[in-house]
Amino acid sequence: MRSLIWVAPLCAGLGACNATPDPIGLQPGETLLSVTGTGRTEATPDQALFTAGLSSIAADARGASERNARTMTAITQALAKLGVAQRDIQTRNLSVNRITWGANKGQYEVANSVTVRMRDTGKVGAAIAAVTDAGANIVSGPDLSVADPEKANLTGYGNAYKTARAKADAYAAAAGLHIVRVLSIRDGGTGGELPQAGDMTAMPVAPPPVVAMQSAAPPVMAGTNNGVVAARVDFALAPK
Repeated sequence: MRSLIWVAPLCAGLGACNATPDPIGLQPGETLLSVTGTGRTEATPDQALFTAGLSSIAADARGASERNARTMTAITQALAKLGVAQRDIQTRNLSVNRITWGANKGQYEVANSVTVRMRDTGKVGAAIAAVTDAGANIVSGPDLSVADPEKANLTGYGNAYKTARAKADAYAAAAGLHIVRVLSIRDGGTGGELPQAGDMTAMPVAPPPVVAMQSAAPPVMAGTNNGVVAARVDFALAPK
């Protein structure tokens, strides 16, 4: 009976026998180039947050609390007439204090404020006028923001990569090399000012400044919010 014996070819060299793949994907003779590119973003705010409330003083805590309750009910009803849902109104501050100094010493002050989220920025001025007409003497804001900042950043990501590619082309040309392929793309985060939706968790805050009541709706201009996103890209370069 004949036996067949298969003999593997010898390695061309000792180094070839021990060669292992490069962990980042570089081939022999290639050079790694890592660059960071940035892209600007621009978005029109589509929501606004503002604070509205009341500070009342009475001879006793109950009297001040009842006055506050009536006015805060009127404030929320005024907002409801503008189409503001209950889920967009959240209590931010509720305090009862006995006054120990000044002309009102011995009386009680009750303060109550809510944060209002307006999903129609065109109604912000009307909402501020409505709550002041309803009796609010605490108004602060508005804080104009983008409800979905990630969507607003999408155009910036493409621009960030294009910037990184242009930088890599310039580096490669200066070194007498050319780009062979992209090895990896990593998100570099965001910067600048592209404010997100405000935090609506219930946390005590200091009452905003007291303002005079007004009937005319103040002008509120949404403008635009700008930001910056970044991308870090690794390229493989080789001689031309």
